[in-house]
Amino acid sequence: MFSALYARVVRWAGHRHAPWYLGVLSFAEASFFPVPPDVMLAPMVLARRQRAWFYATLTTLTSVAGGVAGYLLGMWAFEWVAPLIREVGYWPAYLQARDWFATWGVIVVFIAGFSPIPYKVFTVSAGAAGMAFLPFVFASMVGRGGRFFLVAALIYWGGVHMDRWLRQYLDRVGWLLLAAGVLVYYLLR
Repeated sequence: MFSALYARVVRWAGHRHAPWYLGVLSFAEASFFPVPPDVMLAPMVLARRQRAWFYATLTTLTSVAGGVAGYLLGMWAFEWVAPLIREVGYWPAYLQARDWFATWGVIVVFIAGFSPIPYKVFTVSAGAAGMAFLPFVFASMVGRGGRFFLVAALIYWGGVHMDRWLRQYLDRVGWLLLAAGVLVYYLLR
């Protein structure tokens, strides 16, 4: 299942509109969509290695723009967003992010750029908590940029070997990650 999906994404990555799709996915993921942009960034870098840094920059900028949208949602429309956060099961993560903001402040946004907790939880939480806007944007740029440039670099330098490895082990890794996600969900409930 995962290897077939990977093959499809690699084909999409070569499409002439792929950068637009990547930008839209990155923006949406940072504010409301559940799929991380890494799943498109990695195959795009693999398909066109010479554009790796462009793709990482595009992903970073559109993700930060989506983060700003999430921040504004949290700041101006939290009463509307809160029921949605509860409905999709992110409420415990929201409460955790809110507590972390109270304890550690803006450093949490930087760490969130790398964490497996959905970034949108942190962007909406930062807006709801009234975090200072410019430090939020700066920490988002550094955290998200670090993550996406790391992904691009690993794929760029791994090249064909990374593609071979992904094709060989993707189904196993995908099922393990899915099982781990389900387990974490039930443990946090």
